[in-house]
Amino acid sequence: MLPLLPAKDPGRLVNLGSGPEGFLRVLASWRNVLDIALTREEYLQDYFALCVSCHHATVATFVPTDVDSKIRGLLWREVRDPEVLRPMLRFALEARKWSTDAISRRVVRGVSGHDGEHWSILAGALGRFLELGDDKSAEEAKAAIDLEIDREEAILNSVAGEPGAEIELLQVVMSVAHNRGDLQQGMSFWSKNVATNPVIEDLSQRGRFARAIRVYQDTGISAEGHRHYPLRPVKALRESAETLLPLAPFLDDWGARIMQMEARAEVLEALVLGCHKIEGQQGYYRALAGMRETDSRGFDLATRQMSNSAQRLLKDAGLRKKMDTPRQSFESGMRKRARAAWLGA
Repeated sequence: MLPLLPAKDPGRLVNLGSGPEGFLRVLASWRNVLDIALTREEYLQDYFALCVSCHHATVATFVPTDVDSKIRGLLWREVRDPEVLRPMLRFALEARKWSTDAISRRVVRGVSGHDGEHWSILAGALGRFLELGDDKSAEEAKAAIDLEIDREEAILNSVAGEPGAEIELLQVVMSVAHNRGDLQQGMSFWSKNVATNPVIEDLSQRGRFARAIRVYQDTGISAEGHRHYPLRPVKALRESAETLLPLAPFLDDWGARIMQMEARAEVLEALVLGCHKIEGQQGYYRALAGMRETDSRGFDLATRQMSNSAQRLLKDAGLRKKMDTPRQSFESGMRKRARAAWLGA
């Protein structure tokens, strides 16, 4: 699913992160981290670069890496020498410029969960440099976080003030709420002391996005999540960027694309099971509606190819009622809910 990797670069991984395709250069050259000539400190830097690159490449896919705690905290605490950590900070700052074109369908108005992933890494750096007394590096990390908070807040307010943009408002709200959580996760690794406490208080206030959080909760989109465990076992979904999942619950178009897959029956069964596993979500019902609206005969055939238990679940009256809701009616209701929640927040 990744775009074509560039040629292997013989350089240190921590030095390969510049530009939109920096993560691809690191992934193409990942074996460099195995060089036995690397010192312990050099290995730490290059391993960090590899983890960040893998995370960026997979976090919005069905097979995300599990390195969050490493890049947000644990690797920053491996050494006490700021000189060793500064190249990691430079790499993390460069990572903000990486492209998401072929690895995510969740970017709306320039905001996505990737932004939160990156500022959580910077939060890990900020806390560590504060503890070590490297004020200059701490200020550099803090400035980058502040800049991203201001950028997302400006986009959120702009979309909220745009007539007819309620669906995009909800999508931006979802990403902002996710990103706020990532910032908190990054700060969770910090030691609490006179150097860090004022910064924790400042970022907790500035990065709270209280209005967005209330809209996120009051409209019910908090039930959608971003992990989508029920869909992860379907290997066919990992084969193309075309099947990357956009932000739920607005999955009608995604469901329509699924009907072009040979494995549509397998995806259909995963969606049906997901409807019963995840309480309160609406996205999987919309994906089912999109599948059936696109090709009703193909949908019926795929239904017959599912397991008997999944076929019984699909006949559930509550599921059918939600799946039968026309897209226009569903989205109209979400628009009204979004506007009411924003004005009431």
